[in-house]
Amino acid sequence: MTTKRVYFFGNGEAEGRASMKNLLGGKGANLAEMTSLGVPVPPGFTITTETCTEFQKLGDLPEGLMAEVTSNLKRVEEIRGKQFGDLTNPLLFSVRSGARVSMPGMMDTVLNIGLNDQTVEALATASGDARFAWDSYRRLLQMYSDVVMGLDRQLTEKLIEERKEERGVALDTELSVDDWRDLTAQFKAVILDVLGKPFPQDPQEQLVGAIKAVFESWNIPRAKIYRRNNNISDDWGTAVNVQSMVFGNLGNNCATGVAFTRDPSDGTNIFFGEFLVNAQGEDVVAGIRTPQAINRSKDENPDLPTLEEIMPEAYGELLAIREKLENHYKDMQDLEFTIENGVLWMLQTRNGKRTIFSAIRIATDLVAQGMIDTRTAVARIPANELPKLFAPVLNGDAKIQAETDGLSLTRGLAASPGGAAGRLVLDPDKAQEWVANGDKVVLTRIETSPEDIGGMSVAEGILTARGGMTSHAAVVARGMGVPCVSGAGDLRIDYTARTVKVGAHLLHEGDLIAIDGFDGRVYKGEVEVMPSEILQVLSGKLKAEDSELYQRYEQIMTWSDEIKSLGVRTNADTPHDATVARQFGATGIGLCRTEHMFFGGDRILHVREMILADDEQGRRAALAQLLDFQREDFIGILGAMHDLPVTIRLLDPPLHEFLPHEAENQAEVAAEMGVSPEVIKQKVDALHEFNPMLGHRGCRLGISMPEITEMQARAIFEAAVQLTRDGVKVFPEVMVPLIGTAAELTHQKTVINTIAEQVFAEQGLRVDYLVGTMIEVPRAALTAAAVATEAQFFSFGTNDLTQMTFGYSRDDAGKFLKIYTEKDSTQWPKYLTAPILPNDPFEVLDREGVGQLVAMATQNGRKAREEAGLSRLKVGICGEHGGEPSSVEFCHLTGLDYVSCSPYRVPVARLAAAQAVLNN
Repeated sequence: MTTKRVYFFGNGEAEGRASMKNLLGGKGANLAEMTSLGVPVPPGFTITTETCTEFQKLGDLPEGLMAEVTSNLKRVEEIRGKQFGDLTNPLLFSVRSGARVSMPGMMDTVLNIGLNDQTVEALATASGDARFAWDSYRRLLQMYSDVVMGLDRQLTEKLIEERKEERGVALDTELSVDDWRDLTAQFKAVILDVLGKPFPQDPQEQLVGAIKAVFESWNIPRAKIYRRNNNISDDWGTAVNVQSMVFGNLGNNCATGVAFTRDPSDGTNIFFGEFLVNAQGEDVVAGIRTPQAINRSKDENPDLPTLEEIMPEAYGELLAIREKLENHYKDMQDLEFTIENGVLWMLQTRNGKRTIFSAIRIATDLVAQGMIDTRTAVARIPANELPKLFAPVLNGDAKIQAETDGLSLTRGLAASPGGAAGRLVLDPDKAQEWVANGDKVVLTRIETSPEDIGGMSVAEGILTARGGMTSHAAVVARGMGVPCVSGAGDLRIDYTARTVKVGAHLLHEGDLIAIDGFDGRVYKGEVEVMPSEILQVLSGKLKAEDSELYQRYEQIMTWSDEIKSLGVRTNADTPHDATVARQFGATGIGLCRTEHMFFGGDRILHVREMILADDEQGRRAALAQLLDFQREDFIGILGAMHDLPVTIRLLDPPLHEFLPHEAENQAEVAAEMGVSPEVIKQKVDALHEFNPMLGHRGCRLGISMPEITEMQARAIFEAAVQLTRDGVKVFPEVMVPLIGTAAELTHQKTVINTIAEQVFAEQGLRVDYLVGTMIEVPRAALTAAAVATEAQFFSFGTNDLTQMTFGYSRDDAGKFLKIYTEKDSTQWPKYLTAPILPNDPFEVLDREGVGQLVAMATQNGRKAREEAGLSRLKVGICGEHGGEPSSVEFCHLTGLDYVSCSPYRVPVARLAAAQAVLNN
């Protein structure tokens, strides 16, 4: 059976449907779906993503494809009543990309395929508008020479700018038919001169070249960067959509535009969009002209008429389609449309990209409207985006002061929410360089293009002089969660002088500026950036009832908690961190690192005294001084996490970390402790290890110096007893680090239990507690059955477990992991044909290796305790993976009881845990 590579749509019939996005790409699947719904869609056909994969392997179009293309092209000709390449009334095509998930602006498009020196005259006659025909031809020449033939587009743009300057005009629309006729001749001459080959006059050759170019654009650098930044697989490929052209640039009763069924910036339920009269679609997103609003749903420029005002009939039809498509897809839609001689055509619909602020509002609103259920709402919130809710905003008082001081420069469009401040930078490469050197930058451009993605991804904020809410800058910034102000038309950017002039203000590259993506304002100088609205509620500076954002966020979190089965704890070492984590919804502490408590104030002196001691008696004397500090630490953290479990890890790092290694610092410590610098140096030398991460640390310290474990255990249990006596419920869990054998745990467990019984006898009060271990050595995972008979819980320290399983040093792996995980083939070393690893294993849990150890140890440990008639083994993880969505999903699938992560990742883990249930 022959593989079907081409799927037709048109005239109310379609071979595809919305559910076929993997095969037809998002654009192709939705064009088919809209056609079937009776929405006016220009007829065309989609070449599958599987064909793209074939193309990448073969380096050419597969045999038989063009025959299938020709067959479907004839069907389009029949519907449109025109013929491709006809010298009387030519049919033209657009060739566009379409991956299974939206990648706005990252791949290539070619419009007006089919025009040549003869058909342009035919189009002029058939349309009755010679200027339109020659404008369309020059667009094809520009796009085709750039996308298909590889000519630097600046060469043709320069010719246009020179012609406008010669004519004394500012806009492309002010150039005449003769201008465009002359420019097309110049374009063809440049193509031939620079590339050594002419622009192809054969429409069929143009079509083949465009299809190949769109397939090839799947692997251009900006597309690879976008996929890497958005975790999109390189293996998916793009579909190619070949669609008959409709024209928004035939005259003043024509237009083209982009609309969202809801506001993509904040999610408000208003019909929002922009359009240009007498233009093609690329003009709207390219930011060449600042577009007009489709209606007055927002505070729009009263000097510019809206689509509703100048084309009320077409607007009314668009409004009805908005309702039809949103009700059908049950989600906010991003629409592209063209109006040709008053007739509305829909070119695309897709689930609209949105900020996290918008995602939360839309999801909660759709539930309230009865369009989706709470589980669907939770599934639609991107878990990794949640931290952006806690991103900074510009200080309101500082903004008022800037206004008073005359430092408010201008106001553009609030394209992507959030406040950002930094050094003004005009070049995306320089932005990356400055950020690498520790600077914060605001990337400022006339308009952005897909080539700017590297600088955009590292900038604190993005500012553009041109472009609207649907420009490249706006769409990409919203997708990345970066604050953006677009269309700030007062900016006069001079790339040569490296300056920006705004009224009377002259800014130089490197000057400080600030932008507010909530209201579009731009400020000169330093403007304070402050905590987000949600953090202000959590800190008590703002009442919850006064924050709609907080209420919606809490609703999503409540729904997530109703769905998830996995517990979410936090890694916290201080009462403050514990309190913050509780506010974010943590249900306990999964890792309290006691060594962090040793560095404050006078404590470090006593730790150093303990290290410098010559015998056990000296160490015990120093540890006795530390006992009071440790007890108070545990009273604070157990009290802050009252009613919830707290897993306290005993001392883990090697002792040399508490001593200075530089001679100058050693002298300071020696003076502080009343010993000679030589004494400090000798001790440092004595503690030196060739591989300290695998050396004298963790349980090995507790075994060789049990007095350390005794002191820490006493501090824990005395704190627990005191809080219990005061009416505070506490649930301490004592965790022994870095065990590799059951015998090591047995030793430390004996010390802990002995001290517990001593404290309970002394205080006349008992407290329930658990003793368990951190599984971070592969041998402990492999012998989990034996270890589990001594442990009431396992907590997988996946940072060290990853390190020891791979044999990678966390501190040094960065030197090669970038190469191992690089998705851009142009950056691969010789002989490499694919990334060695799909992700950095310290960021995303390695399911194949480390994950198998976790799963095996969990299963064997629980089985061993069950067979021994012991209580069920509690299992969690406490590495940084506990706040990463993919890793959280793995923990859910493996049957763990909880994950533990840093306080600000707790909401991410809660949402990811719910989505793990929904996805499986």
